[in-house]
Amino acid sequence: MHIKIEEDLKQWPHSFEFRLRVSLAIDGDLTLISRVRNINGKPFSFSFAYHTYLSVSDISEVRIEGLETLDYLDNLSKRQLLTEQGDAITFESEMDRTYLRSPKVVAVLDHERKRTYVIGKEGLPDTVVWNPWEKKSKTMADFGDDEYKSMLCVDGAAVERPITLKPGEEWTGRLMLTAVKSSFCFDQLELRSKGF
Repeated sequence: MHIKIEEDLKQWPHSFEFRLRVSLAIDGDLTLISRVRNINGKPFSFSFAYHTYLSVSDISEVRIEGLETLDYLDNLSKRQLLTEQGDAITFESEMDRTYLRSPKVVAVLDHERKRTYVIGKEGLPDTVVWNPWEKKSKTMADFGDDEYKSMLCVDGAAVERPITLKPGEEWTGRLMLTAVKSSFCFDQLELRSKGF
């Protein structure tokens, strides 16, 4: 074990304290609170992301709301800076994007399950959206060939501007995840559009 720490220090030569608090409420709400304190003698910078793998019915029936018109880094195109054009994010192929300066709340609507994930965040200015799709799934050893169809990552993150801590400083990031019955289901939208 001692050798591994020495190897880690070669890659990250900074001393820090990391604390993670996980809270699961009776109603199923999940809260993650991370704290990083610099116990090093000099400042250091780091990026951070929670990797929240959401279970969805069918990726092609899912949409994300709250990231419309935002700038994002397309991690599949050498981090090219683009602007979201759609009124919601939907999925037809592999996606790996970092939405910059995103709102504190984002919603993932799963129409088939009639469920919405509400993701709230603090201290995490960015949001990463990832699904490997079919081709990449087949190259991942720890990922089933068809598992991309039933999962989605929507991560609270600090990527664009790394967090810098001076000696003794502490950073806190929070992610809150709630699943609620969705009122935005296909059948209800169709009824509303017909005037019922």
